[in-house]
Amino acid sequence: MDNCIFCKIAAGQIPATIVHEDEDLIAFNDIHPAAPVHMLIIPRKHFDTLSAVGAEHGELLGRMLALASRLAEKAGCAPVLQPDGKLTGGYKTLVNTGPDGGQEVYHLHMHVIGGPKPWR
Repeated sequence: MDNCIFCKIAAGQIPATIVHEDEDLIAFNDIHPAAPVHMLIIPRKHFDTLSAVGAEHGELLGRMLALASRLAEKAGCAPVLQPDGKLTGGYKTLVNTGPDGGQEVYHLHMHVIGGPKPWR
């Protein structure tokens, strides 16, 4: 897509703080973070929304989720079992879809949000 900012980031035409890239996925820090840790994971292939993804893309979606877990852990957001048996830490994954779902950039992307109580 010629006007897609995320396609341009994936192509290296717009700078971003890249935290992961491989042949199918790229992850980078959000420029307007909602929490101490806020990354976006996008497929290199353009899909406007999650609704545009079919069953044949299940492996790609699974890889996005697995990458979210690894990146959150690397950023220090993995849940930790404390000696008293309580869990601390954690992170949130979020995919906004369509205007009523809060999607602002029409290229499928997953937010990985972490740190102390990142949600508002």
